Amino acid sequence: MNIFCTGATGLVGYNFIKSASEAGHKILAVSNSHDLPAIKNVEQVKLDLTDSSALQRVVLDMFPEMVVNCAAISSPVDVDANPELAEKMNVVLPENLAHLSHHVGARFIHLSTDMVFDGTASPYKNTDVPMPCTLYGTTKLMAEKRVLKVDAPATVVLRLSHVCGNSLTGRRSLHEKLLRTWASGQISELRTNEIKCPLSVERLADLLCELCERPNVSGIYHFAGLEAVSRYDMGKRVAEFFGLNPNEFIKPIQAERNVNLTMDMSCLASRVKTRSCMFSETLAEMKLPSDLEEWVKSKSGKVPVKRFKL
Repeated sequence: MNIFCTGATGLVGYNFIKSASEAGHKILAVSNSHDLPAIKNVEQVKLDLTDSSALQRVVLDMFPEMVVNCAAISSPVDVDANPELAEKMNVVLPENLAHLSHHVGARFIHLSTDMVFDGTASPYKNTDVPMPCTLYGTTKLMAEKRVLKVDAPATVVLRLSHVCGNSLTGRRSLHEKLLRTWASGQISELRTNEIKCPLSVERLADLLCELCERPNVSGIYHFAGLEAVSRYDMGKRVAEFFGLNPNEFIKPIQAERNVNLTMDMSCLASRVKTRSCMFSETLAEMKLPSDLEEWVKSKSGKVPVKRFKL
C-alpha cells in the first residue's frame, strides 16, 4: 500500500512510519525540518505544509491509497502563543488533506485529541458531544468536523490521550521532556487533579497500520491507555522508573478545577485487533536519551539499562 504521512519526524509519525515499513507498506514521509534515518520503503520529502499548492503537487504526484495526518501544533501553550499558525496546521491542513484524499480516492486518517472534551463527564464515548475548554481543543474539534464533512465514509478520526514513547530527536515525548527539565535544574509542577490515560506510541503505531488495512472502518473513535493516571503520578512514575527521587524534581499542584479525560474505547475495540496497555507497560518501553546517561547515573547511582542513541 502507498501511504502519504505528514508529521513523519514527530513522535507519532516517526513510530508509525517504522511500523508501516515493517508491515511492507511504501511510505512517503513528509516533514518540515528534521532528517529521517534510512528506513526501508520510506522516502522523505521536506515540505511547508501551510503551502497548499506545494502540498497538492506532492499528493497528486504520488496518488496514495492512504493519507495519515500526524502533523499538528500539539502543545496547548504553543497554540495559545501562535493561534494563526495553529489554525493553519490544526484546521486548514487537515481539511486540505481530506479534499486531496477524496480527489485521489484515498482513505484518510486524522489524529485528534481527548481535549475536545472539558473533563467534567468522563468516561467519554465517541458519540458524546464535545465541549473543548482550550484553544487547542477547539482547533482539533473544528478539524474533526471539516474532514468528516468532506468524505466521512473514507475518513477515520482518532481521538488520542497523552501519547508516550521514544521520539526521533529524544526531545518530544513525556519522559524525554521531563528528564531534560530535571537535568537543567528545574522543578516540574504537575497537576494532581488532571487525569489522563497515557498511551503507548508503539501500540498507536500498530493501530494506525491496522486501520490502514481495514477499509471498512470509518468515523470517530477513541484510543488511549488502559490506566487513568494524574499528570503528577505520570511524572512520579517516570522518575522512579529511571531510578530518580520524584520528591527532588516534582512539585504537586492542583488545577483550578478537576479534569478527567478518560475515554471509552469499546467502539474501536470491537473493530480492531490491536489492543492498548497499562501505563506500566508503556513505561517499560521508554528509553533514556544517550546524552542524559551520565546525569541520570550521577543522580541514581546506577548505569541505566536502556539507552536511546540519537
